[in-house]
Amino acid sequence: MSDIGDWFRSIPAITRYWFAATVAVPLVGKLGLISPAYFFLWPEAFLYRFQIWRPVTATFYFPVGPGTGFLYLVNLYFLYQYSTRLETGAFDGRPADYLFMLLFNWICIVITGLAMDMQLLMIPLIMSVLYVWAQLNRDMIVSFWFGTRFKACYLPWVILGFNYIIGGSYPMDLGGRNFLSTPQFLYRWLPSRRGGVSGFGVPPASMRRAADQNGGGGRHNWGQGFRLGDQ
Repeated sequence: MSDIGDWFRSIPAITRYWFAATVAVPLVGKLGLISPAYFFLWPEAFLYRFQIWRPVTATFYFPVGPGTGFLYLVNLYFLYQYSTRLETGAFDGRPADYLFMLLFNWICIVITGLAMDMQLLMIPLIMSVLYVWAQLNRDMIVSFWFGTRFKACYLPWVILGFNYIIGGSYPMDLGGRNFLSTPQFLYRWLPSRRGGVSGFGVPPASMRRAADQNGGGGRHNWGQGFRLGDQ
């Protein structure tokens, strides 16, 4: 148990709370402590009965059962892997920026969910984080099941198809105008641990190479490809 506790405490803070909620809320529903009917995002209940908690519970709830357990575990793994990589990579030392990105993604997903009657939002939010990671590492070669290899920019679409089979552009700071800035109250709550430019990541390698040819900044070695799940 101490090993599990040490592993859990080693997860970056925002990812840790997100992961814990995504485990706890389905467990509460599975044990029958609260009826799962209160966890879904039903537009009528949210808009006309003022059940304002539904966008939050729909983000963390997933109906775990014999037919959905594998899909749930796979996406829980994706949450842990790619949220950790973003929080300790592109957003290292900038928890306010990472939380703001998640809130922005979540609001967009809730609006889409209400418009398109999407009752569960857990997988869409995880996919949004995976999409951001893939765009920041778009030239990296990743390996999926059965030894298939492709660029990371295609990973979200592969996993989207994977989720469909087994379970029945985000703002980036790429030298353009800064349309979204992290609110100052988030910086006061989650202060950055180092200086730097705020934004949703860094330019991918292909864009930096073009900048280098025009006299831009230095080069960066993105390393070798890796298999999904490797640390």
